[in-house]
This record gives sequence, C-alpha cells and structure tokens, in this order.
Amino acid sequence: MKIGAIRIYKYGPPSVLKWEEIEASDPEPNQVLVRHTAVGFNFADTYYRKGLYKVADFPATIGIEAAGIIEATGKLVNNFKIGDRVVFGGGIGTYAEASVRNVDELVKVPRWMDDRVAAAALTKGCTVQYLFNQTHKLKKGETILFHAAAGGVGLIASQWAKSIGAKMIGTASTREKARLALRNGCKHVIDTSNQDIAKEVMRLTNGQGVDVVFDSVGHDQWTASLASVRKYGL
Repeated sequence: MKIGAIRIYKYGPPSVLKWEEIEASDPEPNQVLVRHTAVGFNFADTYYRKGLYKVADFPATIGIEAAGIIEATGKLVNNFKIGDRVVFGGGIGTYAEASVRNVDELVKVPRWMDDRVAAAALTKGCTVQYLFNQTHKLKKGETILFHAAAGGVGLIASQWAKSIGAKMIGTASTREKARLALRNGCKHVIDTSNQDIAKEVMRLTNGQGVDVVFDSVGHDQWTASLASVRKYGL
C-alpha cells in the first residue's frame, strides 16, 4: 500500500523534511497496520530532526505519537481488531499517513475522546503520570513549582494538580502563556520576563517555599529552583 510520509535523509533544519510516497510494510505476527487520523507534534521531533536524538538509519520517518484506526493485523494479534481506534507513542514513524506498530505500543482510545486529543496528550500525559506518581507522589494540599507551565506537559500538569487538590505555581515567559496556564488550572503563574521566581514563590508561600520543584528548563532557572524549595523539599 502506498502512503505519504515526511522523511529525513540527513539531520538539519526544517528544510531537511521531505514529503514523499513510500510503500507501507505488512504487519508482522504481533503487529498492526494503523491508518493515522491524528498526528501529534512533539518537541522531541525536533531533536530527531536535528540529530540530538539519533535515528537507526536514513531515510527515516520521524514523529513519535499518533492516533488512528487499525486496518490490518498480524496473525497472532488477538486483543485488537480491524476498525479499533488506538493511540500510541514512543517509537518514531508517525509523520505519515499510516504506520506498522507493535501491539504492546497500543492503547485503545475511549469512545468519548477525540483522536486529536488522544494523539496530543498520550506521551505528555505519561510524563505527568511519572512525575506526579513515581518521581513524587503528589498529594492534596501540597504546593509545587512547575516551570514552563504553558507547555504541553505543563498544561496537563496544571489540570492534574488541580484535580488532586494540590496548588501549582507555574512559570511562563509571557503574559499570554501565563493566562493559558491559569485557564488550565494553575493556581498562580510567575511571569519570568518581569518577575523574580524565588521572591514570588516565597511571597506566595508565606516564606515557606514549595514542597517540590519540577524543572524541565534547567540552567537559567536552576538557582531559582533551589531557592524556591522548602527545607527537606524535593
């Protein structure tokens, strides 16, 4: 089956992305062929394009998350069937009209969820699950500082923290981003373009600091993160 795909033949700027027609492979016994209905854009895609993350070989189809409909199954697949709506993330190959995936990558999309939401939220949601359940078991009443609160992970974290009953203080680099984070459940947002992070955190916590800092930015905000956490915090 012929499908369209965006591929790279070398690492580099956006101009290395090439749209072309390729032949989709048949699924192996424990694989399925998924026709994509929604493809997520993840910041990690730029790492693969630039070469910060390496592909196994060229040409390569990048993209790490998508949702779609199963159109063919391998002979050993028994927990998914043709017509099932699924979402997956992790391995590259989603910048295409279809891809072959291992069944252990797949999650069935709930009937009430739009494919676009599923494709956009899976890998970022898994990141928040790891942060709030395994890195630190976030509890009701705790206060956290979450950098880049208006990013894909940050917006899900805002909603998640609010649902738990935790208070999330976020950071954002513009007023527009700050408003977006607030709309998604962030209790307070510090505008890093004109506010001192540590001073604002201490003001908002009555000088106590936060229980946990989640810092995906590093470098520029590392000192502020250390100055914002309470004694024996994380």
